[in-house]
Amino acid sequence: MPQLPNTIIYKPLSLKKNSIYMFGGQMFRLSIQFFYFVLIARALGSQQYGVFIATTSLVAIVAPFASWGSGNLLVKHVSRTPVVFPTYWGSAVATTLTSSAILCLLLLAIGQLILPKGTPLAVLMLFAISDLLFARLIDVSSQAFQAFERLDRTSAIQVLPSLLRLVSAVFLFLLPIPKTAYTWSFLFLAATIISAILAMVWVRRELGWGTLSLRPILAEIKAGGAFSISLSAQSIYNDIDKTMLARMVSSEAAGVYAAAYRIIDVAFTPVRAVLYASYAKFFQHGEQGIKSNLRYAMTLLPWATLYSGIIGVFLFFIAPVLPIMFGKDFEASVNVLRWLAPLILLKSIHSFLADTLTGANYQFTRSIIQAVVAFFNVALNFAILSRFSIKGAIFSSIISDFLLLSLLIIASLRITRSFNE
Repeated sequence: MPQLPNTIIYKPLSLKKNSIYMFGGQMFRLSIQFFYFVLIARALGSQQYGVFIATTSLVAIVAPFASWGSGNLLVKHVSRTPVVFPTYWGSAVATTLTSSAILCLLLLAIGQLILPKGTPLAVLMLFAISDLLFARLIDVSSQAFQAFERLDRTSAIQVLPSLLRLVSAVFLFLLPIPKTAYTWSFLFLAATIISAILAMVWVRRELGWGTLSLRPILAEIKAGGAFSISLSAQSIYNDIDKTMLARMVSSEAAGVYAAAYRIIDVAFTPVRAVLYASYAKFFQHGEQGIKSNLRYAMTLLPWATLYSGIIGVFLFFIAPVLPIMFGKDFEASVNVLRWLAPLILLKSIHSFLADTLTGANYQFTRSIIQAVVAFFNVALNFAILSRFSIKGAIFSSIISDFLLLSLLIIASLRITRSFNE
């Protein structure tokens, strides 16, 4: 059996330390992202910013299929049996290289049918290469350390692309170059390529390498597909409304809505940090069944719900700051943020329940539920966006997250009861 070159990785950090590292890393990362989003929003304006958001939101929907769940399978297997790392790392890299090439071509074929009219095909292609290939290599690199519960490394890898994109955003804002989504796509790609190279070098130095082979993922192709469907569905009910707003209403409306939603993402950071820190633990507890996972989740939920309630109220009152940060084009984002504030509480609860199912080997159940919610979200958006614009997107987001929470609760209770009978 292959051995890892650095035995320090066998010493996992505690949940508390991992959460602190992830929280610190996420806050630093989002602080950086905040600055570069402010810079590009001001440089591009709401119209070009809307084009950028619509394009990246579309790419985000297919991005999980670029690695076909190989990063999640790496975490699952390595968290339980560390010495299998070379096998699943090599598989993750090989899968990402293969799938991303296919998906880039697919996006080029369908992108013009979905994106706002006039969106340059080159913009879609550059963002696709960035997010489907290089960003996914960054993801699997961070998951390699996550599998060993070394989230100090994971958080550092996740910060890296944001830091380099901030540098790119400064160039866009200050240099006498065209302030367009096309220009930003070049700078965005360059930052992501450099980040991916550095991340993979780090993995190679501390954890080693592995044979580039598709065999491990082919042996678990259904499981990998379930992870991909889950992540893609999550991208759909989180982001498709931005693309649809740009297509069905205007790029300006998409930009206004996306700016407010971005603040929700930032506010969710502490919860997301614990989700990252506890992910490998859910697989370990899940070996004893879903009841063990539910007990573990219940130790984390109380503080998450308390935080979510407090931060939701806080966002309601600080919403008028948005136009000051992003510019006068984003004045309508104030009310959008106030209406979206309850999403943080909904996301906090359903995220832990979803990981409960995943860790107990019910990923397929989770994926089906998320796919149903994604389909519902798209159908509802089609029905109401043209008439209600941003208000329709707000309503669709809140209803979809509430539906997701309800279905996950029902599924968890039914699975638990089946063991009691």
